[in-house]
Amino acid sequence: MNRVTVLTNPASGHGHAPHAAERAVARFQQRGVDVREIVGSDALHARRLLDDELASGTDAVVVVGGDGIISVALQALARGDVPLGIVPAGTGNDHAREFGLPTGDPAAAADVVVDGRSERVDLGRIRGADGTDRWFGTVMAAGFDSLVTDRTNRMTWPHGRMRYNLAMVAEISKLRLLPFRLTFDGGDEVVTDLTLAAFGNTRSYGGGMLICPDADHADGLLDVTMVQSASRTKLIRLFPTVFKGTHIDLDEVRTARATVITVDCPGINAYADGEFACPLPVEVSAVSDALTVLRPH
Repeated sequence: MNRVTVLTNPASGHGHAPHAAERAVARFQQRGVDVREIVGSDALHARRLLDDELASGTDAVVVVGGDGIISVALQALARGDVPLGIVPAGTGNDHAREFGLPTGDPAAAADVVVDGRSERVDLGRIRGADGTDRWFGTVMAAGFDSLVTDRTNRMTWPHGRMRYNLAMVAEISKLRLLPFRLTFDGGDEVVTDLTLAAFGNTRSYGGGMLICPDADHADGLLDVTMVQSASRTKLIRLFPTVFKGTHIDLDEVRTARATVITVDCPGINAYADGEFACPLPVEVSAVSDALTVLRPH
């Protein structure tokens, strides 16, 4: 590992990412690694800078931040040979959690890049009817949770986690079953009313919620979790079980597993790695061996 490109989102972790980047860069320099730092003004700018770095050559792309800025890197790294390193500095850090990376210690995370092992893993891919073609690492969500995110993004007050909590309360007050149409690996269309559907390349989203607790990031499949409940009380009781992954044992939850799934529900947007992807309908799939990740031995 002679030269790495460090991509930082200065807004990650409520603004803590730049400090984490400083500590990681200092560690790389102590280890004799040449560092090129890039910071985009927005996602598109960051992607352009990253594409330029990849064209000029780098031994690894190290993302300092959360799942959102990792998503930007995935669009450039998917199906390539340059590995992804992660210095966790976001609020959710679900990619870092999946690969056992140290949190709260940027120097230790930098050491993983230098000393760790590489693993070839799957990525999810979203192809939307609107022409969207997007890669994701963790989970694509549609339904109640995407409606909550839609509402959160429309709100200007309050800031931070409280805004999301208020948006969730508002959506629970309007809770209803949504008309989904799904096909799994080209089979017959399934028409069903759902509260939400989640399609997991990995196990967790939302900062550790094990929405797809049995997902394997290297099996070439997506795990699908479908929740069907119009009861506000039952949905509220379900949320704590998601952090343990025991929700899949409840009567209101069904699971499936497939490589390619078509998903449609009128008026619903898909979110992946916590970021807006596109409106439904989409084809979502698992693509084997699409990314190299640097992780601890």
